[in-house]
Order: sequence, then C-alpha cells, then structure tokens
Amino acid sequence: MNKPVFVISSPFDTYSGYGARARDVIKSIISLDKYDVKLISQRWGNCAFNFCTDNNEWEYLNQYKIPSKLTAKPDVFMQITIPNEFQPIGKYNIGVTAGIESTLCKAEWIQGVNRMDTTWVSSTHAKKVFEISRFTQNDNQGNKVGEIKLEKPVEVVFEGANLDIYKTIPKSEIKTITLDEVKESFCYLFVGHWMQGEFGHDRKNVSLMVKAFYETFKNVKGQKPALILKASTGTSSYVSREDLLDRIKQIRNTVNSSNLPNVYLLNGEFSDGEMNELYQNPKVKSMISLTKGEGFGRPLLEFSLTGKPIIASNWSGHTDFLKANMSVMLGGQLENVHPSAVNNWLIKESQWFKVNDGEIGRSLKDVFKKYKQYLVKSKQQKQFSKTKFSFEAMTNLISTQLDKLPNFAQQVELNLPKFELPKLKKI
Repeated sequence: MNKPVFVISSPFDTYSGYGARARDVIKSIISLDKYDVKLISQRWGNCAFNFCTDNNEWEYLNQYKIPSKLTAKPDVFMQITIPNEFQPIGKYNIGVTAGIESTLCKAEWIQGVNRMDTTWVSSTHAKKVFEISRFTQNDNQGNKVGEIKLEKPVEVVFEGANLDIYKTIPKSEIKTITLDEVKESFCYLFVGHWMQGEFGHDRKNVSLMVKAFYETFKNVKGQKPALILKASTGTSSYVSREDLLDRIKQIRNTVNSSNLPNVYLLNGEFSDGEMNELYQNPKVKSMISLTKGEGFGRPLLEFSLTGKPIIASNWSGHTDFLKANMSVMLGGQLENVHPSAVNNWLIKESQWFKVNDGEIGRSLKDVFKKYKQYLVKSKQQKQFSKTKFSFEAMTNLISTQLDKLPNFAQQVELNLPKFELPKLKKI
C-alpha cells in the first residue's frame, strides 16, 4: 500500500529560527514512517541558505526536496511560516507558526489560519492570541458586513529540545567555544537578535538589559560578573558586528562611572553543538532575558537543560516551560508596542511586556551572591524541561495530532486470481 503524500513547504534549509523549527517538525514526521514526505524549500527574509549542506546531521533532508510547482494535489500539505502566507494546496492542510509575541495579531493572520484545516502553534500564548483577536469587516462604504475571527482549530505543538545535543558535557569536551578571552569566571548570557526599536523598546529588550547590567554592577569593588551577548541584527556580518559594538558603546557612555563590568559580544553562526558548548562552559553561570514577548523561546528551553539559573520575563511563550518556582521570573505589566518597534507583524494596537525595573538589578545581584541557592531550583527546572519538552515528547505529540487526520484513499496493487487453463489434446 502506498503511503499518503505529505508535502511540507518551509524554510528548512535556512539559517533562521523558523528553519530550526521546520527541521525538527520534518524530522519528527519522517521518523513516524507513515507518509511519503516531500519538501519544498522556502526563503526566510534575508537569511542564508544551504544549512542542510553545511551541517552533516541535516544533509539527508536534501533527498526529499522537490520543485516548488506541484503536479498533483498532495494528501497532506503543511506550510511552516507566518499565517498570512498560508495556502490550502492539499486535500488536508496544516499551518505551522510560532505565532505573535504581542497581545494581538493582524487580521490577515486570522484569515490565513482560517484557510487551513488546522494550525499548530508553539505555545499557549500564541494560541490565546489567535483566539482573542477579532476585527470588524467593512464594505467599501465603511458599513460593517462581518467580523474576522478564528474559525478553525489551533493546537499547541511545542518545540522540543534535542537531548542528544543539549546535555551536560565535561569541560574537556568544550573545544570550540572556550571563552578564553573572557577573564571573568561568572558570566550572564543572553542569546537572540537585537532588533529594531528605540532604547527599551526592541523586542528582546537587549538595550535595557545592557544598561541595567552596567548600572547594577558599576563601582563594585573586587570581582564583578560579565555579560556575554550572543547576538546579531538578523544577519552575521562585519557590518552587523560593528553596529552592535557601537550600540553597546553608546549605552556604556550613558552610565556615570569609570568602574564598569565588561560586556562581551559573540557574533556569527554557531552549530547546535557549539551552542551547547557555550551553555555548558563553566564561565557561563546564568541566562538572562528581559524579552517583551516570545512565541516560544528556544534558547531559554535549551539553556534550561544545563541546570543553571535563568532570569526571564514572566510573560508569553516561554512560560509554558519556565516555571516561577524553578526559575527567576520577573514581574511587570503590559504596555503598548512602541512606534519604533512596529513592523509588518507587530501592530501598534497591540501590547507586550515591560519588566519592573527594580526587579532586574535585585535579581542580577541575588543570583550572583547566592548562586548555590539558586542552583537547587534550576536543577528542578532542568528535570522538568527534560521530561516534558524533549524532542521525543514533541514527536509523540505530533504523532497524536496526525492521528486526527482523515483516512486517505490509497492505490493498492491489484492481485488477480490465477486460473489453470485446461490442457488441450494435440491433434
């Protein structure tokens, strides 16, 4: 019996967060061995291509590639991208998206989700946003003719961490990301893009984090911690690196002290193995994120598997796996998305999280001074993440979701009965 044809259109061959999500979903579906999987490669902004060729672990996905123009309607069509791009091409159609990081998505996103039979999102936060987003639909004269709202099912399918990669390793196995240039033995780590937005209004809130770190540990006598930024502006290049260094310098110059802690920048593409080396490095003691909103927050999940403390905003996607009794979750309140951060996806009518300023410095100091006490809870967080949010757990969830699909009529080999012909006498 032939397997149902399952076509997946995604940026799986790009160096991007969506690329990583796509590869994991594809790997899970292939491992189920229930479908004839075919892959269509998409662009993802200006992100570089050829990830699979450059990384041996993923090179096997190239054999599943097909041209983007389909000659027949597949049984299942999956599109991993932002919802306004969703197109129902198959007999059954699944959209996969991280969702939005604020409290409201665009009307075009709801319309995109409604075009698919079902949509998978990465977090409870993303699902809730789709459920509550509603828009009035008017005709050309401005008269209300309807309402745009969610009409199709949305399911939470989290982004599982690969425990074969993100795991404890001895110091002797840290060979690439050694941090030899970092003189401090206690470092906070941030991982993510430093995006558009005025000071305190970029989505990852990197500018405020750098400022708060300088202010918290300025004029401290004796040993100071350091802050390591594994960051980019969306691309890895000399121009990007110089831009980030200039941003750090500008913030440093606003702090009234000549006795400041060090902030280091790591810039460039790292493999999963190299990221694990960074997380496991004994100089890296804690991860920090003052993010205004996450669709999921993969680096936070992956770092939680180190058993080291995490300081993070207590709002949006990552709160599915980061728990207040196991990690340092910072309070705050919602505020309007600043005009400088508004783009094609983040709309001005939406809100996101603003961390309480006073909690940032207190938490940084407390983790630094009472580190061993925080390790007790962070080891519990490690076990929770490992048990509930692994790649294997994600694959099991994907299997359960795909079991809900309708049965597809399949071609079967026609086996005709064999008849013995009578033997004729020779004349």
